[in-house]
Amino acid sequence: MESEQFIRISGIENGRRIESRILEERIQKAVADGCRCLEVEAYGHHGIGGRLWCAGSEPVRVRIVGTPGQRVGSMGFPNTRIEIMGPTSDDVGWLNAGAEIIVHGHATNGVANAMAQGKIHVAGNIGSRGMTMTKHNPRFAPPELWVLGSVGDYFAEFMAGGIAVVCGHEPQNPENVLGHRPCVGMVGGRIFFRGPHQGYSRGDAKLAPLTDGDWEWLLENLKGYLEGIGKPDLFGALSVRQEWQLLSARSPQEKFVVPRRSMAAFHQEVWDADLGRGGMIGDLTDLDRSPVSVITTGDLRRFMPVWENRKYLSPCEASCPTGIPVQERWRLIREGRVDEAVDLALAYTPFPAAVCGYLCPNLCMQGCTRSVAHMAPVDTSQLGKASISAKLPPLPPLSGKRVAVIGGGPSGLSVAWQLRRRGHEAVVYDVEGGLGGKISALIPKTRIPDEVVSAELGRIREALPHVHLRQRLSRGELDQLKLDFDLIVVAVGAQKPRIIPIPGKEKLVPALEFLRLSKQEKTRVGRRVVIIGAGNVGCDAATEAHRLGAEEITLIDIQEPLSFGKEREDAERVGAKPETVETERGYIEVDEAFRTSDPQIYAVGDAVKLGLLTDAIGMGRKAAREMADVLEGRITPKDLRKRFDYARVKVEYFDPRLLRFEDVQQCASQCSSCGACRDCGICATICPQAAITRVSKGEPDFAPAASGPSSKTTPSADRSRGRSG
Repeated sequence: MESEQFIRISGIENGRRIESRILEERIQKAVADGCRCLEVEAYGHHGIGGRLWCAGSEPVRVRIVGTPGQRVGSMGFPNTRIEIMGPTSDDVGWLNAGAEIIVHGHATNGVANAMAQGKIHVAGNIGSRGMTMTKHNPRFAPPELWVLGSVGDYFAEFMAGGIAVVCGHEPQNPENVLGHRPCVGMVGGRIFFRGPHQGYSRGDAKLAPLTDGDWEWLLENLKGYLEGIGKPDLFGALSVRQEWQLLSARSPQEKFVVPRRSMAAFHQEVWDADLGRGGMIGDLTDLDRSPVSVITTGDLRRFMPVWENRKYLSPCEASCPTGIPVQERWRLIREGRVDEAVDLALAYTPFPAAVCGYLCPNLCMQGCTRSVAHMAPVDTSQLGKASISAKLPPLPPLSGKRVAVIGGGPSGLSVAWQLRRRGHEAVVYDVEGGLGGKISALIPKTRIPDEVVSAELGRIREALPHVHLRQRLSRGELDQLKLDFDLIVVAVGAQKPRIIPIPGKEKLVPALEFLRLSKQEKTRVGRRVVIIGAGNVGCDAATEAHRLGAEEITLIDIQEPLSFGKEREDAERVGAKPETVETERGYIEVDEAFRTSDPQIYAVGDAVKLGLLTDAIGMGRKAAREMADVLEGRITPKDLRKRFDYARVKVEYFDPRLLRFEDVQQCASQCSSCGACRDCGICATICPQAAITRVSKGEPDFAPAASGPSSKTTPSADRSRGRSG
C-alpha cells in the first residue's frame, strides 16, 4: 500500500503528549469507522496495536513511527499487522493472540511473553526473558519469534509451546547467542539457533537432530522473515545448514530418567565384584579357553602343507595405526575392482584421501618388505589420493544406542564414523566453527588442497548429520550428557602450549596458534624467524613462515629432529573435565580399551597421547569397536596376529629397478601380499609331488587340500609361497 493510504494518528496534541489510554481510544475509533491502515506517531505510548477486534476478519495495518512504549501488540488479533519502524521497549507481543509484529531494530525485555499465536519478527537483538511462558493450541499454527541477532538472559523460561529462531547475525554477545540460563522450566516448543552458546538447562531441554523437514521449514520461512525486515541479502549467509542447531523440550519421562548401565558393565561391576572372575562357576573350573596356536613344525608337516594364509599381519598393515589392509586393496586392484579397493578404506578411516594421500608419513611404505630388500616400496599415497572418489556405503538403521563425541577432530570423527557404521548414533560436539580439527584449521594449504578437505568433510557430514559446533561443555553439562547418552568419548586433543620461561618470551607465538592464523591469512612474520622444536609441526611452521615472507628461518631442537615430532611432557588437554576421570601429567589415563576410570567415558587422540593423525584415527577406530561391542553386549575379540616375518617373504620375482610407479595398477603388480597367499596359483602348479590343490571357498577365499599320499613330505607354505610372499 502507498503511504498516502495510511491515516496518521499522533500522540502529540497542542504540543503536549496525550495519555496512552486516549491514544488507544482514538486508534480503536478509527478502526471502528472503517480505517484499515494507520500510521501512529508514538512518544512512549503503551499497548499500541493491540485488541483491534472491532475490525472482525478484515486485515488491519498499523505502522508505528517515533518511540513506542511497552506492550506493543499486546493481545493482538490475527487480523493485525504491526510494523515498528525502529527499536521498541518491553513486552512486545505480550499475550499475543495472532498479530504479526515486525520490529525494524532492537527490542528489550519480555518479547513474546505468554504469546499463544502470531509471529514476531525482530531485526536486531532482544533483551531478557524473551519467549517465556508461550503456549500452543494444536488447533492453530504455533506462535513464532524470529530474532536476527541474539537473545538476552533467561530466554524461553517456562516455554510451553511455539517456535523461536535465533539467527546469530551480529549478536550482542558473539560468544553466546542464547544468553544466560536459557530454557529453564521449558516443557514445550522448539528453538532453532545459529552460533555459539554457553549452556542451557539440560534438565529441561535437549539438542535434537535437524531433520530434512525441519530444514525445509526453516529455509522457507527464513526467506519470508528476511524480506519482511528488509534484509533479503542475508539469506545466503544464513542458509548454511551445518551452522544451525535445534533445541527441543524434554518429555516428562526424559526428565526423570535413571542412569542406564550396560550388561557388560553390570557383569564387570556387580557379578565379578561379588562372585569373582568366572561368575557362579568360577570355583569349579579354571579351564583356559584361549585359542590353541597352530603348530607349524614337527611331524604334522609330513601330512599336508602348512597353511597360514592371512594368519599374520602383512608388514604394511602392521605398521599402519589405522589397520588398513593395504595388500588386500592391491589384490582388488589386480582383479580390476578399483572401486572396491577405493571404498574399502572407508571401513577404517573417514579420511582416506586427506591422510593416506597427503598428510600421513606413510608408515605402511616404511614397513614394506620391498624396502628390506633395498627396493622402492609400493606407493600407497597413489591409492590414498585415488580415495577422494570413495563413496559413502549404505549405513545400517539406527539401533537406538547413542554416544556423545566431544571433539570434532580426526580422533573424534573416527570414533563417530565407526560407531555409525555399526548402527549406533554418534552426536559430535566441538568448540570450533567447523569440523576437522588440525586437518581443516592448522595444516597449511601447501600440504593438502582445500578441495580434498572439503570433499572428505562433506562425506563425513553426510554420515554424521548430528553435529553441534561452538559447544564448550561445563561439568554440569557433561553430567547431563551421561544421562542422555549411553557412552561418552572425549577427543578434545592437546592444545595448551608450554611457554619456555626465557627472556624475550613475550615474542613467542605457540606453533598451533601460528598455523591457525596463517591458514586464515591473519598473521605476519618478520625477516628472521626462530622455531623451537623441529618435529612435523615445527616444519609446517617453517614452511608457512617462508610463505609469509621470512628470509632467515632457524629450527632448534634439543636432539636429532624427530620425523614424527616429540611429546611435550606437560601437555594439557582442553575441554570438559569430569572429576571422575583420572589424568597423569595432563593426559587422560585409559585402559587398553580406551576406557577411563569412569566406565561410561572413553578417551582417544592427543588427549590420551600425542601422535600422528593416523595414530588418532586408529585410536578412534579401536575405541569405537570396543564401545560398539559394549553397546551390543559382546566381548571384543582380540587380534592376536603378529607381523609376518620379513625373512619368509620372497621378492626375487619383482622388478628391483622400479623406483617410481606410473599408476595404481603398476603398484598392485609389485605388491608381494606378505602374509597372504597371492592370487597367482604358482605353488599348486609347480609342486613336484602334486601335493597342493587349491579348493575354492567362495570368492575370493580358497584353501589348500593335500592331493598326494598322506605319508609324503610336502612343501611348507613359506616355500610354496616363495613367488608371492
